[in-house]
Amino acid sequence: MVWPRAHFLALLLCFSALTRAQQTAPPTTPDQQTPAAAPQAPALAPRPSYAPAPAPGEGRIHLDVVVTDKAGKPVSGLELKDFALKDNNLPAQILSFHSSMEIEKYSHPVEVIVLLDAVNLGFQTVSQSREQISNFLRQDNGHLAQPVSIFEFTDDGVKVLLQPSMDGNALAAQLDKNNAGLRTVGRSSQYGGFERFDLSIKAISSVARSETKRPGRKLLVWAGPGWPLLERVGMQSSAQGEQRIFNAIVDLSTTLREAHMAVYSVTLGQPQLGTYLYQDYVKGIKTAEKANPANLGLKVLAVQSGGQVIAPDNDIAGQIDRCIQDAGAYYAISFNPPPADKANEYHDLKVEVDKPGLSARTNTGYYNQP
Repeated sequence: MVWPRAHFLALLLCFSALTRAQQTAPPTTPDQQTPAAAPQAPALAPRPSYAPAPAPGEGRIHLDVVVTDKAGKPVSGLELKDFALKDNNLPAQILSFHSSMEIEKYSHPVEVIVLLDAVNLGFQTVSQSREQISNFLRQDNGHLAQPVSIFEFTDDGVKVLLQPSMDGNALAAQLDKNNAGLRTVGRSSQYGGFERFDLSIKAISSVARSETKRPGRKLLVWAGPGWPLLERVGMQSSAQGEQRIFNAIVDLSTTLREAHMAVYSVTLGQPQLGTYLYQDYVKGIKTAEKANPANLGLKVLAVQSGGQVIAPDNDIAGQIDRCIQDAGAYYAISFNPPPADKANEYHDLKVEVDKPGLSARTNTGYYNQP
């Protein structure tokens, strides 16, 4: 998508607001209402606490690593000696190592957040997606393996429909009673894609920022195709504009990692032209001059956060099942980053497993600070 200059300048103003992270409204809970005169949504209500988490080492980078076999199934039972970590292609020492079994025994279970996107889906597809999510929740007589929260994203922001629960039947009943708010933005206009992009980036930022306050690993399963993959093709922008986009990329990448949140993309439908265009933008951005709003696409964030992009089909319940397999077996590691020469210094990350046929998935990079 080639950017008209007026659209591009308008979007830069959105990024200016986005990078003021402390002003991003967190998700609202079902019993909370935003007063008409208040521009901010209320803070996210406290959720159950399972056990105190160990204090992280000063300056350490913490990663959650999923190891899969050739069939894509998560692999358990590995040890520290099986792993090697590379930072900018240089060996890095792993300072701590824990399996998911150890973590859930002494700390926190993985939490699954299923977010229904009523902004980037048509009304009929929202209804079908909600039905599919209900089917997922009611599987196995409603007995969920992990705590699940249901969020809904509308033009009014992100709302928590129900707090984390392992009672799938109760969650499904609440979901069935709720109807997505009618979309109020005039998306038939030429600015529709930019409006949805802006709303969506603010939404995922607010969810991630709220979850940084809660310990434990989270899987954010985003039910919807994601927002428009805006491309800055042939545009000459100002250095200030490029810097704003870069700052937004750094902020969201860092917030997702610090929240221990991996993003997963699931959606109804069939693969179409452009479905895999996101793959051109998954490489980490090192300088503001290379920053592109397409680097903030949903599927790009999924890959970079260590999550998955599930190919669209007509079975969202099955797609969610594939995503939450990652909650059953994973490994938590930490390391100290090398000294940074400048702010927002990008580092590629790679975790290797010394076992035939196995591959590791985690954050693909991080922004180091002096």
